[in-house]
Amino acid sequence: MNQSIRILRLPDVMQKTGLSRSQIYRLVTLGTFPTQIQLGDRSSGWIESEIDGWLAERIALSRERQCQAAAKV
Repeated sequence: MNQSIRILRLPDVMQKTGLSRSQIYRLVTLGTFPTQIQLGDRSSGWIESEIDGWLAERIALSRERQCQAAAKV
């Protein structure tokens, strides 16, 4: 299996998730968002597949909550 790894820089992560810079770093600190990897002395990035997984979890959680809310009605 030849799967390439894509690294996203902060502006790409912000655009993909809809989160602000400060929100991303707050969630990283809380341990609820993927951590960045060090690319060089002064650069870092996020692994796209980890961001995609985080988004998929958020979507699943949101859908689950919607189903629970509908069941209560």
